Amino acid sequence: MPNNKKSGRFQNAKLSRRRVRQFFSELGPGLITGAADDDPSGISTYSVTGASFGYAPLWTALFSFPLMASVQLMCARLGMVTGLGLAGVIRRRYPTWVLWGACSLLIVANVVNIGADLGGMADATEMVTGVNSLVWTPIYATLIVSLLFWTS
Repeated sequence: MPNNKKSGRFQNAKLSRRRVRQFFSELGPGLITGAADDDPSGISTYSVTGASFGYAPLWTALFSFPLMASVQLMCARLGMVTGLGLAGVIRRRYPTWVLWGACSLLIVANVVNIGADLGGMADATEMVTGVNSLVWTPIYATLIVSLLFWTS
């Protein structure tokens, strides 16, 4: 009798692990995409917007969420079908100038995003320490670049 109880517990644990694994495998890109936007610039923007406007702009979620979901779905399907990223598909299907234009826009967006992230971290540190954020911005930039070069 005791062996049956132990094997039953083992099977229940195995089943629950399988359910958890299946849940996260189905969640997949949505979890990564949702976590990807939680950067310092996003958090500071959301905080300021929430403090300024409260729940007033919440109605925009009714329109923006389906649009964001459809873009993510299209990107996921594009990757599954072609096995390439967006730049690879553009390179295969369009002239070179379209690829360079898209990459240039991506570089500009990333530079602006990095600047906003550094500014958000510096502003948060200024609120905690009282030291001007103009001092913290180059410190954070140097620290991050140093970590990129000298750590794995």
